[in-house]
Formats: sequence, structure tokens, C-alpha cells
Amino acid sequence: MGSRDIVIVGSGHNALVAACYLARAGHRVEVLERDTVLGGAVSTVERFPGHLIDRGSSAHIMIRHTGIIEELQLARFGLRYIDCDPWAFAPAPPGSGLPPIVFHQDLDRTCASIAAACGERDAQAYRRFVTVWGPRSARVMRAFSGTPTGGHLLKSFWGMDPREAAGASGRADAAALSREMMQTGDALLDSLFDSERLKAALAWFGAQSGPPMSEPGSAPMVGFAALMHTLPPGRAVGGSGALSAALVARLESDGGTVTAGDAVTALARTGDRWQVRTASGRNLSADTVIAGSHILTTLNLLEQGGFDAATLADWRRRIRVGPGIGMVVRAAIRDLPRYPGADTTESAHGLQLLVTDRRELRRAHGAALAGDLPPRPVVLAMTFSALDPSLSPAGEHQVTLWSQWHPYDLADGTDWSVHADREADRIIAEVDALAPGFAGSVTQRFVQTPADLEREMGLLGGNVMHVEMSIDQMFMWRPLPELANQRVPGAPGLYLTGASTHPGGGVSGASGRSVARIVEHDLRPRRLFPSRR
Repeated sequence: MGSRDIVIVGSGHNALVAACYLARAGHRVEVLERDTVLGGAVSTVERFPGHLIDRGSSAHIMIRHTGIIEELQLARFGLRYIDCDPWAFAPAPPGSGLPPIVFHQDLDRTCASIAAACGERDAQAYRRFVTVWGPRSARVMRAFSGTPTGGHLLKSFWGMDPREAAGASGRADAAALSREMMQTGDALLDSLFDSERLKAALAWFGAQSGPPMSEPGSAPMVGFAALMHTLPPGRAVGGSGALSAALVARLESDGGTVTAGDAVTALARTGDRWQVRTASGRNLSADTVIAGSHILTTLNLLEQGGFDAATLADWRRRIRVGPGIGMVVRAAIRDLPRYPGADTTESAHGLQLLVTDRRELRRAHGAALAGDLPPRPVVLAMTFSALDPSLSPAGEHQVTLWSQWHPYDLADGTDWSVHADREADRIIAEVDALAPGFAGSVTQRFVQTPADLEREMGLLGGNVMHVEMSIDQMFMWRPLPELANQRVPGAPGLYLTGASTHPGGGVSGASGRSVARIVEHDLRPRRLFPSRR
């Protein structure tokens, strides 16, 4: 029987971040991964000859604001980022004759673009938006970067300068601030801007968090756009998986180990130790286990280990995965999308927000709630081979087309395999309508439906955020109040990390760092009579 101080289930980026901090602190750490590819949804593989294609995430936004990359010195282990600048691009409606909206890191250049596309009033309103919501978003990022305790959340927002709190109302008191933070993203946009094009682009950016911008508490998701003028999204050289590769290298340099292709099948508590059983027949004994898997997968592992069935059933009933978020088309292309009125240095380096009216978002989300395919797919395009030529063969490019919302369970009972190719055609057609000739440049494609996302990466229900990112499943309620401190009641020595925990989905690493700190605290010897200084 093998023995490790700490066993970590899954090799998602949060699990790897936790492993790195704990190995650096001198603990013996082993990471167990069911897949032969490490990194979970933060991984890159060769889908087509010569093309390195991401399996999940592509643009890294939050982790660059956490300090984790610097704390773990990941640059020493090969991680390098290229700034996405411009960080976003919104084409004009076909036939309008209007210029696109280009979101540069430089605020002045962005406001000049908005003025040309939407008018001077909206340009000035956007400047005020960044001035107010930049500091607010930095506070939200601070709240995301630690445990969701009342004390940490209070500390994250305590002492906010009244000028930071004064928003559209012009008031700077706590009531006005809390109302603006808890409002819907749509309400925030309507209070600031006139142009529906600008509102739609920012709403689509905010909706990358999962919920529609009609949900209460979604305003900060829109507000996060203001922080992109401080530090824009980053593209890891070599693909999204370069982050996971650097974390694995860091872990191994500190004596940690990673075992791929051996799924954990059960977690059982025996005496004061955990027994971690795997598909290959291994039975590891550990004082501490950190589960980086989906929360419902973790509950299944506990069930196999004999944990209380009634408690598990109660937790399962109360955790909402939701109807599914979206699907992806990854394609090899001969040329970058050519949007009228823009060159590729403006459009190809960041997020291409291909929505011109928020009604498109609302129709797609409403259809998903009913279990139907969207009347018209809404699409986010990313062509990061324009930033990093190493991703594709010379003279070729690649594109990732993410579309929301697509339900996991279809109301008509049909299987996703029936719809995959037709939906991929519709998604490509949406790009072609805005960048004529794009469809003809596609040479190969790989389609990931919600069912495929679950099958390949364990994203249950096709939800890339694990569980819904609605306000009642965020902060001290994620995934449930009794599990939000990343410990499992009745299971001493078992901890949780990953997108199922605070701060949720997206590439942040914050949950991994938080759980490492909690484990370190819990493992620290307690003195019966603490010394007084």
C-alpha cells in the first residue's frame, strides 16, 4: 500500500495550484488524474496535424490579477503570456456602414473607437464606467482571491474610497453601492449607455461568466470589463495548457508527483486516514485528500466509500448544475476572419464579441431554459494563432467559436449527436454573416457539444463552470453553505477545490491557493499554551 501525506483528486488548474503550494511547503503530494491529458479544461492537444487546440479555456483573464503566477514563479517553468490588445472587438451590423467597436487596453483609444461607432456621449459614459468600475472590479477580484468568509469579504471592500463607490446615482453611501453591485448587468448598461451595440458587446462579455445579464447580481460581471484596461486577457504561449504544464513542472521540482490515466474510484475514511482507491487497483493512504473534481463527482466517490447516503442525497438535490451553457467549434482555417471596416490587428488579437443586440442573448438563454436549441446562435470568436504563430502551421490559422446557450438535455429527447454538425454549421454561418468568406476558409473542425464537454473533461451537464454561477451559488453559498469553506462536514481531512467552489469557474487558480492555505492552517501543530509575546 502506497502512502502520501496529501492526495489530490484531479489535475484541473486549481488542483495543480493547490499541489504546488503544498509541495513547496514541504508536504509529500501526489495528484491522481483519470485522463491521459493533464490540466482538465486548461489543456491543449493536437486536434489537427500541426494545430495545437485548446480543449477548454483559451483566454486567461482572472489568474493574471491574483499574483499566483508570480508567487509560484511559473515563468521559471516556461509560462509566458502575450497580452490580448485590443482585448475585444465588436463588428458593426451588416450593411450599417458603421465602424466596429475596438476595445484597446488604452482607454483613450477605446473611447475614440466608441465615439466613432456609437457617439461622443457613450464614449464619455464609457470613460466614467471604467473610472468607477475599475476600482470596484479590483475589489471583487480581491474578494475572489481568498476564502468566502464574512471577514475576508468585508476586508476586501472595507475602506473603499467614496469616489470609488459613487456610480450612476452620483451617491457614495453604502446603500447606493450595494444596490449597484446587486443589480442586473442589463440594468447597469441601460443606466449608462444609449447604443444597443455597445450594450450588447459588454453584455456578451459579462455573460462569459455563465448567467445572462438579466440575473440579479450580474452587474459586476459587466463591470469586470473595466479591469481589462489595467491588465488585459492573456494568451499563454503554446496554448491554454501551457499554464497546466508549468504548474506540473513546478510541482515536480518540489518533489510532487502526478499520475495520469488512473481514475479515483472511491474515497473512504478508515480510522484517522483516508483510503483512496483507483481504477488500476492502487489503494493510497493519506492524512489529507483534496478533491479537485466536480462536486457531484466528489459526492459519488464518497458514496462509493460508504459516506452517509442521506446526507449525500440532500446535497445533490440542492446543488444546481443548470441546463448547460454552450458548445464549441474548433476549426483550422486558411485565413483570419475579415470584418468590414477593420484590419486583423484590430479584430484578431482578443475576444470577438459577435452580438449586436441583447435580444439575441435573451432568446438563446430562454430557449436553453426550455430545452431547445437557440433560434440563432450567439458566438464568441477567438483567433489566437494571430498572436502566437506556434499554434498552427505556417500560412494557416485556427479559430475557437464558443456559443451560448445550448442545453445539455434537449426537450425533444434527441441525442446531441443528431444536432452536432448542423449546430456547428449554424455557428460558422454567424461568423460568415459578419466576416463574408469565413465559412469557405474552414478546412477542418472539431465540435464539442454539451455532451462532449461532459464526456471528455468531466464537465457534468455540459456546464463549464461546474454549477450555476447564480448569486445564490456564489461566495459563501458555493456550492452550498455547509461546503463553502472547502471542507466537507463529517469528513475530516477532506477538502474541496475547483470551479465547484468559490470563486467559481474561469481560470483564476484562487480556489487552489485558498484550499492550500486552509490545509496548511489545519495541519499546523496546535500549542496547548501558546506563547505570548
